[in-house]
Amino acid sequence: MRLAAPILLLLATATLHAQEAPSPDAPPPASTAPAQPAPEFHAPTLTLTTRLVDTYFSVRDSTGYVLNLTAPDCHVLDNHQPQTIKTLTQEKNLPLTLGILLDTSGSQLKVLPTEQKSAVTFLKDVLTPKDLAFLITFDVNVDLLADDTNSLPELSRAINAASINAATASAGTPGIGGGPFPTASVRGTLLYDAVYLAAHDKLANQAGRKVLILLTDGGDQGSQKTLADATEAAQRSNALLYVIFISAHSFADNFSDLTNPKAAMDHLAKATGGRVIDVGTNPTKLDAAFTQIADELRTQYRLTYTPTTPADAKFHPQEITCGPHHTVDTRKGYYALPAPDDSDTAP
Repeated sequence: MRLAAPILLLLATATLHAQEAPSPDAPPPASTAPAQPAPEFHAPTLTLTTRLVDTYFSVRDSTGYVLNLTAPDCHVLDNHQPQTIKTLTQEKNLPLTLGILLDTSGSQLKVLPTEQKSAVTFLKDVLTPKDLAFLITFDVNVDLLADDTNSLPELSRAINAASINAATASAGTPGIGGGPFPTASVRGTLLYDAVYLAAHDKLANQAGRKVLILLTDGGDQGSQKTLADATEAAQRSNALLYVIFISAHSFADNFSDLTNPKAAMDHLAKATGGRVIDVGTNPTKLDAAFTQIADELRTQYRLTYTPTTPADAKFHPQEITCGPHHTVDTRKGYYALPAPDDSDTAP
């Protein structure tokens, strides 16, 4: 409601008179100095960054996989220092990001159809709606044929579309979005480049369980990256790498000679907690290899601890034991990076 002008004037005059004639009993007038703002209170900022090392592993004895372990059953060393286990759980239902790396060089001409069939069957058996998978082929180029998806029809089409030395025919923008990864002009079998790109570009920023399955005869020619580069990238991404070794040639199991393709693959796989499964060119063994991997993924444990060792960005050897008669399949170590501000989990 709006007051009329005379009434407003009358009220203003009455207020002025009241200020000019204070009561004798009234307290002295307040200071006419401008009020000072209340001092601001700044609470101290407390920043807590807790490093939590996260490791996946499986345990076997003479009868098969061991499924009933608890934290007191196991011990862990970080950079040779004993650690206190925070949690030890079985992680059958944790989301999985799975990469299949398929060798499509000329040496795989006779076995590629069998590989395709077995890989499709494996994905049907393992992949759930909350999981993701991708497919990379490698020969003279490294090509992403299927990006992260849980669509079995899409993955099956991509696997069945793979052909020997067909990577350069893929359309799309070079890189992760589709089409061939950028590579050097050198022609060969870019195995180490494929592993590096899969681990570094695809898996490094993924959470949860991460697995790479490499189907190859272990031969590398022309990669820009080395075996050491590929191994470090896989370790930094916290990916478990399996090699299904497919070759008509017999190699001596001299695992100290890393020029031996099988020895190189053994080094790469074991550094991440995976292993090599040698199937020769036998289709039955190839199916069995995929079955072994599926079984291991269903029986994995997840172990966490807050390390007492420094976050020095260096490689920390890691050792897990769960009793004298148990074999533990786990990674050889991890890179001790500082925990980011918005996360409490280290690789």
